[in-house]
Amino acid sequence: MKNRCDLLIHNAQVITCADNGMPLGRLALGAVAVEQGRIIWVGSESNTPNFKAIESIDAHGKVLTPGLIDCHTHLVFAGSRANEFAMRLAGADYEAIARAGGGILSTVTATRLATVEQLTESTSKRLQHLKSQGVVTVEIKSGYGLDLDSELKMLKAARLAGEQTGVQVKTTLLAAHALPPEFKDDRAGYVTHICQDIIPKVSKEKLADAVDAFCEGIGFTPDETRQVFDAAARWGLPVKLHADQLSDLGGAGLVAEYGGLSADHVEYTSLNSIKKMADSDTVATLLPYAYYALQETQKPPVDAFRQYGVDMAIATDCNPGTAPTTNLLQCLHMACTQFGLTVEEAILGVTINAAKALGIDDQQGSIEPGKQPGLVLWDTDEVADLVYWQGGNQVKAVFN
Repeated sequence: MKNRCDLLIHNAQVITCADNGMPLGRLALGAVAVEQGRIIWVGSESNTPNFKAIESIDAHGKVLTPGLIDCHTHLVFAGSRANEFAMRLAGADYEAIARAGGGILSTVTATRLATVEQLTESTSKRLQHLKSQGVVTVEIKSGYGLDLDSELKMLKAARLAGEQTGVQVKTTLLAAHALPPEFKDDRAGYVTHICQDIIPKVSKEKLADAVDAFCEGIGFTPDETRQVFDAAARWGLPVKLHADQLSDLGGAGLVAEYGGLSADHVEYTSLNSIKKMADSDTVATLLPYAYYALQETQKPPVDAFRQYGVDMAIATDCNPGTAPTTNLLQCLHMACTQFGLTVEEAILGVTINAAKALGIDDQQGSIEPGKQPGLVLWDTDEVADLVYWQGGNQVKAVFN
């Protein structure tokens, strides 16, 4: 082993989020060494080699975690849907707003009119707020363009915003989000457009890391979703799915059949689908803010996910209609208070399980040798504070 490193963080409560027999892989008094953008050593303070470190940080017993990951967002959009919030307060539900011409399609109109520069600027502001909370990686979906040029524009803006802010961005093509106005009477034609035009172009230009769809009564049917997933497979792109948010169409089981990375929302997911997720190692991504904003009452089947060993991630679902938030730490709190997750499950939900939901758990999500650093030092000596405390900013430093 080399006895030199670029960075040594010692005297820390290291929350490795790796399986070492302790809750959250905790090292009560530990150290982490980084060299050339990779973690090269993790262990107890007493066993730390005599590194010659360019920079040495004494954590003074504070909590050190992997960088947080927001694995489901819709950060690229234009316009505002604050009026829909008022409509919901007056009694309108999500489906009624969508069928009245609001919802996703109102954002589509504004997003199509925006330039790449305008979208990049607004997205960067949202990313910057997530970054301030210790978030180092964010998944960003398209889906407010719904035509070839606009979907490409959104994906490019997402990548540019990542470059501007220093946040790692993973992009997901969500062309199967809603029917665009020009295809309102031709569902089959739009699905064909996605499969034969949009997915191939996005793949050739390497603008997306995965393909998603909204499988729901107001979205796309299971058969239409299968067509999209088959096209994604032909072009070598992994899949994930907005599944079982408002009803059980078997979406979580469907994406599991394709070896999908994650099924997201999953409030109405059945036991049969959960078993399929367990068999395919598909992550269940919980989106508590959307559940809260929509005043839903059907909770995700958390106990069944536990029983069958389905890993659970947590994300903001940041979007202009049903989850207007860039506060991932608040979502941790809500996952515990609304869905009954433990502190340990919540922390794993935005670290290693979120990385798994993006297919990057071999690179991020835990503090282990060989992985990217993305370390966050928190101004607390109690890891539960990350979930418990609301307001203020406990991030002391981020090391990428």
